[in-house]
Amino acid sequence: MTDDVREDGRVPVAEEAPLQLPLEFEAHYLTNQETFHDFALKILLTNDRAEKAVHRAYVEIRTRWDTLLTEPDLQAQTWQILRRAIIDELIGGCREELAARDSGIGLYPALAKLPPRQFDAIVLRYIGGYDTKKIAWYMGLTPSTVTHHIRKAQERLAPIHRRATRPIKKEDAQ
Repeated sequence: MTDDVREDGRVPVAEEAPLQLPLEFEAHYLTNQETFHDFALKILLTNDRAEKAVHRAYVEIRTRWDTLLTEPDLQAQTWQILRRAIIDELIGGCREELAARDSGIGLYPALAKLPPRQFDAIVLRYIGGYDTKKIAWYMGLTPSTVTHHIRKAQERLAPIHRRATRPIKKEDAQ
């Protein structure tokens, strides 16, 4: 075993003591992991993406565990973290992909420049096809807040839409 000590004095990972997790965290994980995974799988459709999202959620939950324990509703807080991880996995890379696309009118780059909540709400509504209530639940917001973010995003995108749909004038056509 001493032969496996690295030059820097550290023991290889496989021989280090296992990470000690708080008992309450382990209990939360064992109680919720299967439900979290099932939920993520229904939205993300592949086991790999579901596992990735749940893993990311639990890494964040563990990182914030001490603070989460002081919250009045631990379960609601951890579900919110899971929903955010699922949205990140669902939409992840979408912003960059949109910015690189050419719509001919500049719509995709404009979408990519929206603030995060507006972007998420617009993508979930118009690309994902979700209704306001479901978007609100995924984002951990009220339906009226989702409606606000969608309206603000539409206001930002309206000039592009107006330019694309304005009638062509004779002098523009020549």
